Amino acid sequence: MKEGTSSGGGGAVAANDPRQPSAAKPYAPPKLSAQDLPIDYAGFLAVVFGVFGVMLRYKACSWIAIIFCAQSLANMKNFENDLKQVSMAFM
Repeated sequence: MKEGTSSGGGGAVAANDPRQPSAAKPYAPPKLSAQDLPIDYAGFLAVVFGVFGVMLRYKACSWIAIIFCAQSLANMKNFENDLKQVSMAFM
């Protein structure tokens, strides 16, 4: 790689810069449908631990289910659609 001129001129490097600021576009994340979203593991684990807590009467499983349910509620992307699922898992 060649550096600029030895006289310390930064203008020579800037003139040879292949980047084009006028052609730059801001990043826009791709739109995902509700079916393409990743699985909510915290919500799934909340349901699993909740069932184990009720069926086996383990208090620790019930507390873990409440913690995972709160985590799922905090990380929720689409609040309207997932509120029913999280509320059912919380119950």
